[in-house]
Amino acid sequence: MPCIAKSSGEFHTGLKMKAVILAAGYGTRLVKDLQSVRNQKMQDLIGTPKALLPIRGFPLISYWIEALKSGQDLKDVFIVTNEMYYGKFKEWAKNYPSVTVISDGTSTNEERLGAVSCLQLTIEKFNIEDGIIVIGGDTLFYEDFHLQDVLKKYEVLYLDNNEANLVLSYICKDEETKKYGIMETDENQRIRAVKEKPLPTDTASRRACPCFYMFSKHTLPCVKEFLDEKKNTPIDEKDAPGHFLSWLVTRKPVYFYSISGRFDVGNLASYLLCNEYFQEKIIKLNYLQ
Repeated sequence: MPCIAKSSGEFHTGLKMKAVILAAGYGTRLVKDLQSVRNQKMQDLIGTPKALLPIRGFPLISYWIEALKSGQDLKDVFIVTNEMYYGKFKEWAKNYPSVTVISDGTSTNEERLGAVSCLQLTIEKFNIEDGIIVIGGDTLFYEDFHLQDVLKKYEVLYLDNNEANLVLSYICKDEETKKYGIMETDENQRIRAVKEKPLPTDTASRRACPCFYMFSKHTLPCVKEFLDEKKNTPIDEKDAPGHFLSWLVTRKPVYFYSISGRFDVGNLASYLLCNEYFQEKIIKLNYLQ
């Protein structure tokens, strides 16, 4: 699978990590798009969670598992989904002994817990005390992304400060700032602030942050603290993990690692673009061979 090179995953600091893949969304935008097209192949995808959509013939989430499962210190992968899609993920996970699938207990989009709550649910249910890699189940990166490079970067940060956290970042276009969380950083690659969907005139930064975070074990209690503070706020204020990141950077050291770009499979157009990208990469690779 070309988008994520496998990782040795072997840390030399005694650092241990687990992975949590967030896949409890209901894909409402994608469902509406699929229902509106007359293409039978596309309509057959109705009822498929975004993380299981076929990308170049493989379920999107399988790209991540293939990368993570090769790590000697990344043996546990937890996937959080909902009741509607729980059975589909359990069936898919039969091929991956290191994967544990759990449900957030909800059955409709209106009931959803939100991504940060799903993360806390996993931490509590499995009594996680190691560091964690948090990955959005509907996200893939360009084929020049290498997981082992990110792990090595985090290991360096951890050696210097075991409370350090690492997130990914790429440069977005001016008109895209209002769609993403935009990070403001310093000369040491530390994140000083995160602005949620700002206008291009509201910040000089163009550093978008996809859902891929490496959190120190010392950061895990902060997840519950954040949720306790936000317990009476609307779901939108605690759903997106970017809100937690914005809160976290004022309390813990968070650094960024640059990547060239990502695919956020939220609707039909972004799904088709992602699938086409990887199809073309394989065609080119086969031609060169």
